[in-house]
Amino acid sequence: MSRVEDLLKKAEQESASGKVSEAAQAATENNAPAVAPPDDPSPASAKETPVQRNAKDVAGPSQVRDAIAKSCAQTSWSPDPATILLSHNGSRFAPGREEFRTLRSRLKLVRERQGIQKLLITSALPEEGKTFVAANLAQVMLWQREHQVLLIDGDLRAPHLHLFLGAPAAPGLSDYLSNDADEFSIIKQREPVSNFFFIPAGKPAPNASELLGNGRLKLLLQRLAPAFDWIIIDSPPVIPVSDARLVAELCDGVLMVVRAGTTPFDLAQIAYKDFRDKRFLGVVLNHVERRLTYGYDYYYARERARKP
Repeated sequence: MSRVEDLLKKAEQESASGKVSEAAQAATENNAPAVAPPDDPSPASAKETPVQRNAKDVAGPSQVRDAIAKSCAQTSWSPDPATILLSHNGSRFAPGREEFRTLRSRLKLVRERQGIQKLLITSALPEEGKTFVAANLAQVMLWQREHQVLLIDGDLRAPHLHLFLGAPAAPGLSDYLSNDADEFSIIKQREPVSNFFFIPAGKPAPNASELLGNGRLKLLLQRLAPAFDWIIIDSPPVIPVSDARLVAELCDGVLMVVRAGTTPFDLAQIAYKDFRDKRFLGVVLNHVERRLTYGYDYYYARERARKP
């Protein structure tokens, strides 16, 4: 039996019979109360998902990718040019793009040493540019040959990624975590068919921490990991809510976005301490005045994101 078949079989068994224990394990890891996902009374809950049907008897990650592409929704996106700097439609030499290439190169070096795949992008406070960084980092990862990238909006309280990408907002992650949608009804693939996939946040969730800690996000990432080279997750800021700490437990590394001249140093330190034992990878300094050094921009361009 292949690794992928093993994964799918394990995931199906956990989904059918181990929901409470999965939630309890996640809660133990996260020091949060155990909240089991609601049971689905429908007989359809015991049936195979589309990806399980399509991925049966497959031999490796490329076949799982094909199964996902056949199962998820293909939708038209209209990225906001003010916030998405790295569209294939524009010049690759516009301000800010070289800095994202540099960030990608550094992450690639870390990946070679540590095997990172799932990245959490967070910040200490709101409006520091974490969503801007997550969206553009995902775009620059696509420039690596044949790489498959999944971008997830994990901010269930105030989601913005779908606005940046011009993509559908629902169904999304909160619907899956609430057991109101299966994993492949929430995955959006950009038309025309590409290697860029997106999971929006879905409907706003006042109980976001409980949903993120109920074990279903862990199961989702386990199922999808074989199909993607990079999984990038945008999360809420660290200081106001605990959501990012829960998601960090499921990721291979954490990048924290700090806004130059705005983020208080003491709060940035507090946020860092929350992640220093969770494979903290570094800080992205955002909204710095551009300078030229030896012909290259070594500082992040001023974020031009419009406020929704």
